[in-house]
Amino acid sequence: GVEGFDLAGQSKLNYDMFSLFAMGNYQIQSGNCPAARATTKQIISKMYIPMVQGTLRYAYKNDKLSGGEKEKAEGAVFAAAVLPRIHAANPAAAETIYASMKVGASSTDFKAVKGAFESAYDHMGITCGDVGGLWSEAQNKYYTGMEPCAQTVSSLNTSVESESNNTLAIALGCTFGALFAVAAFMVLYMRSKEKQGAPVFKMSDQHEDIKDMN
Repeated sequence: GVEGFDLAGQSKLNYDMFSLFAMGNYQIQSGNCPAARATTKQIISKMYIPMVQGTLRYAYKNDKLSGGEKEKAEGAVFAAAVLPRIHAANPAAAETIYASMKVGASSTDFKAVKGAFESAYDHMGITCGDVGGLWSEAQNKYYTGMEPCAQTVSSLNTSVESESNNTLAIALGCTFGALFAVAAFMVLYMRSKEKQGAPVFKMSDQHEDIKDMN
């Protein structure tokens, strides 16, 4: 769902991505390239979320649910896709994930993998809420140890403040752009009228009478 609390339907990530696509499209069409670059970075960050989720899912399956060759192979593929980005954020975290998820790993420690990912979230530009947790349909709750991590208040405030600033900048840009367009139209209109001998602004009849009397 839109808020990420539903167990069926379209994922929150899809809603977020399409909103960013629409915003980026508007920013490009309106010529706001700096804002479009920032939106592109947000899109790239969110594209790593399914890879993180997939790796965490198979880390838990391999550790706690007796995952077989299929689960180990799929976990290794998900991990391989996201490890370069994790290494850029935290090389030690990447080593921890690789040790548990690589092909031929002797064992998997899902808690170590989860903690390693979470240490890189800030640098990656994603949040605990974006990644969520691993839900058990049978138990109707999160698997023990796979609950969503806690989001710090400071990070939330930063996110809200950034979003508000972006919204304000877009609103101001649109307002001033519209005012400029109106002003330009009025100047061109006035010049056109003057060339036709019918200026928009002219002296009143009273002032013309005074001029004639002088």
